[in-house]
Amino acid sequence: MTKLEQMLDEAGSVVILGHVNPDGDCMGSCLAMYRYAKKRKPEARIWVCLKNFPEKFSYMDGFEEIKEDAGSQPFDLCICLDCSDKERLGEFAVYLESAKKSICVDHHVTNTGYAQENVVAPGASSTAEVLYGQLSEEFLDREIAECLYTGIVHDTGVFRYSSTTVKTMEIAGKLMDMGIDFTKIVDSTFFKKTYLQSQILGRALMESIRFMDGKCIFTVVKSQDMEFYGVEPKDLDGIVDHLRTIDGVECAIFMYEIDTHVYKVSMRSNYVVDVSTIAAYFGGGGHVRAAGCTMSGSIHDVVNNLSGHIEKQLLAENADD
Repeated sequence: MTKLEQMLDEAGSVVILGHVNPDGDCMGSCLAMYRYAKKRKPEARIWVCLKNFPEKFSYMDGFEEIKEDAGSQPFDLCICLDCSDKERLGEFAVYLESAKKSICVDHHVTNTGYAQENVVAPGASSTAEVLYGQLSEEFLDREIAECLYTGIVHDTGVFRYSSTTVKTMEIAGKLMDMGIDFTKIVDSTFFKKTYLQSQILGRALMESIRFMDGKCIFTVVKSQDMEFYGVEPKDLDGIVDHLRTIDGVECAIFMYEIDTHVYKVSMRSNYVVDVSTIAAYFGGGGHVRAAGCTMSGSIHDVVNNLSGHIEKQLLAENADD
C-alpha cells in the first residue's frame, strides 16, 4: 500500500486540487484521482476543485462534478496534483491550509515540498505517470485509464518530448489495453482547435521575432488582441510549442498580457537550455524543457531579461564543446 492509499483510507473527507488554468496532465490526474477515491472510499465526502478548466476535457468521468468556487468546508485530506507550489493552487489553497493532512503528487523539478507528504518524481514524464504508480490496479478501470492517458499524452507532447521513457510507454500501453479510445483522445484534445484558436495562433506566429542568431524566438499576445479575437488564456495552448518546432530554434518564448505591463510567460527548449532554472529565477517553475512564470515590465524588458539567462546557458554549452 502506498502512502497516498494509506492516507486516503484514513480520511473521511477528501479534496483534490490542481494548479490554476489546468492543462491536460493536471485535468487527467485530478479526475483520475477523483474516480479512484470514489471507488476506494465510496462512503467518504470527496470533492475535486479546479478553476478555468477547458471544456475539451469534458469526456473525462467526473468533469461535471468539478467545483469552481472555494468554500469554508474542512477536509481530512487534501491531495494536490501537478502543482509545484502552494501559490499555484489559487483560492483553493485555503483547503490545503485547513486540511488535517495533505499530500502532493507531482513531477515538477521546481516542486517546493509544500505538503505534509510529497511524492515528487522530477524524472517522470507527467504527474499522471507518477500517480499511476501510487494506485492499486484492482481499482483501475477504463474511465481512470482514460484520464491518466490524457495526462501522459499532453505532458509528453504525444510522446515526443525527451521526458518520455520506456516506463512511460509501458504505462501508456497498459492504459490502452483497458479499452480507451486513445486516437480520439489525442485528436480531440491535442490537435483539434477551434476557428478562433487557429486565428490567434496564426496571428502569434506571423508576429513572432527571432533573435540570438535565430536560436531563440518570441511572440506576444496583448490583451487587446485577445479581446478582438474573443479568446481566453486557455485558447492560447500550443502556441509556444509551434514556436519550438521552427527549424534552428533552441528556445521559444510565448507571452500574453494579463494586466498592464504584466505578462504570463511560457518557455520551451529543445536540447540545451534548462528553462526551469530561468523560470524559477523569476518566481515561476516547471520542467527542464517546459516552464513558465509571470513577469512585469515592457515587452522589451521581459524578453531582454529572459534572453540574458538563455545566452549564459548557450555560451556555457559552447564552451564545454
